[in-house]
Amino acid sequence: MNCDQLREHYELYALGIAEEPERGEIRDHINRGCEVCGAGVKRALETAALLGASAPAAQPSPQLRHRILASVGSEQRRFGFAWVPVFAMAALLLVVAAYFAVSNRRYADDAARLRSQSARLRVQMRAQAAEIVRLTEAFAILSGPSTTEASFGGKQPQPPRGKVFVNPSRGVLLIASNLPRTPADKIYEMWIIPKGAKPVPAGLFQSQDDGSAMHVRPGMVDLASTAAVAVTVENEAGADQPTTTPLIVAALAP
Repeated sequence: MNCDQLREHYELYALGIAEEPERGEIRDHINRGCEVCGAGVKRALETAALLGASAPAAQPSPQLRHRILASVGSEQRRFGFAWVPVFAMAALLLVVAAYFAVSNRRYADDAARLRSQSARLRVQMRAQAAEIVRLTEAFAILSGPSTTEASFGGKQPQPPRGKVFVNPSRGVLLIASNLPRTPADKIYEMWIIPKGAKPVPAGLFQSQDDGSAMHVRPGMVDLASTAAVAVTVENEAGADQPTTTPLIVAALAP
């Protein structure tokens, strides 16, 4: 066993109640001159000594001593019974038990906090990884040599404004501004509208608090047969076909 595995057994070793194989392992470490285990056992011995010294001395009444000795068939006068050390050891064991109970609760609380922090970090890391993938896909569309772009919203009073970029081998990228967030049970859905055919769902997205939005639909696009890219507001689960009038329509060049 290594020192980390033995660390929680130092106190038990100091009290003489450590079990095997931990007791033998700690003894071997100390005999080999292990500085970590030597220092740990030394601290445990000092703690045990301080706890023992802090236990109040107690002197039982003669009647109590007589009853206890009589119950085991012995007379008081036949033994020089050391009562004070016994009560001191009992007090010490109670203090040690309380110490370990508090320590266990503290360790359990620390472990729960660590698990909660670890879960939050995993969620954050997954979100960051997804964002990196999305930005990489967006950059590939923007930088593609065969990418076509189309603007939308320029002629309306206060419309969503922005551009759509379409790359035949990379996919579609939509960048918008002045696009308010949808109600809690609604979501934006993008559509690829072929010439003379039904719109094809191209993913769900939500705008930011400042009205900006970026949505990527990766994959191949038949640019020659695509008439436009549109956006509607749908129920939060999305729809197979548009159920509302499009807020955005970006017509592609014929």
